Amino acid sequence: MSLLRIRCSLADPTMHCDWALIDVGRETLTGEGQLADLNRLAHDAERVQLVIPAPEVLLVRAQLPPGTGQRSEALLAYAVEDRTIGDPESQRVILVGSSDSDDTLSVLAVMDKKGHAAWLAAVDAIGANNVEVHHEALLLPWRPGEWSLAWDGREGYLRSGKIEAGAIDCGDKSSPPLALRLLLAEATARGGPPASLMVYPIGDSPESAPDVDAWSAALGIKLRLAASWDWRRAPPEAGVALESRHRRWRMPTLALPRLKPALWIVCAALLIHALALVLDYSLLASERRQLRHQMESRFRGAFPDAVAVVDPALQMRRKLAEVRHAAGAVDDGDFLPMAEKVSMATRESAPGSLRGLSYESGRMTLELAGSDSAALQRLRSRLSNAGLRLDQDVARAAARPGNGNAQLTVRAQ
Repeated sequence: MSLLRIRCSLADPTMHCDWALIDVGRETLTGEGQLADLNRLAHDAERVQLVIPAPEVLLVRAQLPPGTGQRSEALLAYAVEDRTIGDPESQRVILVGSSDSDDTLSVLAVMDKKGHAAWLAAVDAIGANNVEVHHEALLLPWRPGEWSLAWDGREGYLRSGKIEAGAIDCGDKSSPPLALRLLLAEATARGGPPASLMVYPIGDSPESAPDVDAWSAALGIKLRLAASWDWRRAPPEAGVALESRHRRWRMPTLALPRLKPALWIVCAALLIHALALVLDYSLLASERRQLRHQMESRFRGAFPDAVAVVDPALQMRRKLAEVRHAAGAVDDGDFLPMAEKVSMATRESAPGSLRGLSYESGRMTLELAGSDSAALQRLRSRLSNAGLRLDQDVARAAARPGNGNAQLTVRAQ
């Protein structure tokens, strides 16, 4: 799985960014530059994460009214109006989820709407798939009962819950920032202070690591020092997406050159198959015309007085019947020969199933009772073997409405 992680500032109109390409089983690639230069990487990556710096995203806890209207962006913006600065219409507000410490409160992410829209449009323009927007602080490791702080010696960002985080500044090596003290006091008042604070120094400079003993004494909680932190090295599954946008599957551009020979072969095979179908159809049509011409020639040779030839086979059968009748001979379409064939075919049917029999102009109609589709299908096969042809399909006859009887009409082949 490949993940392209892009860290960008919503206030930067030049679209300059830092990036990291994380591919399982391979070394992570990092760099910086213009977003447009990441066209190939963004197009081929399975996921793209847009990481917003912690100071540019405000996570706010708010009490929202019940009902489906609470998910409207306009209503969400006005719900946090008293906690933010500026016009609510200029802010992009996203409902992230319920607070860890109080499930009656919702956590909302607030950011600049114009910058947010510009970066998402730019990411779409370079062909990114499965785009996720992330808060930088939410990439930090976290576990219940412990807060995580990324610190560069003067400022940083804190993750205090699964979906709760924020920027922290104005501190030094021996004195923790005032904002951190206030957050701990607030958590203590709610009855849910953390048991410890894990500090991740940003960078390898010794100045980025705080004085553990001094901070612990000032904050009143256990302080632990972890390895240095870099958002580029955060695991692919780290963080909670503020929002996600999925695009339809597209073939990676790197695969197209390799598939070109196969595509040419498939196109050639389809073309040959189409030409073969056209040729086969033309041959069959020509053969059909020749057969019809031969039938018409034989019919006119046998009956030169015929005015028009529409169906040579049917007209030949009728003329032959007329000649036989004129000579006093019996034709296959007469009542007695047809009755004999029907009798032979219905011999294996259930006793009493043949309720009626009628004959008119070479067509015989059978009325059957209590026969299901399987029995009718067997009867059809026997009638065909006896030299009779059905005018009505068995399946349609079996579904005939009424008293449960089925009617079959047959004629001599």
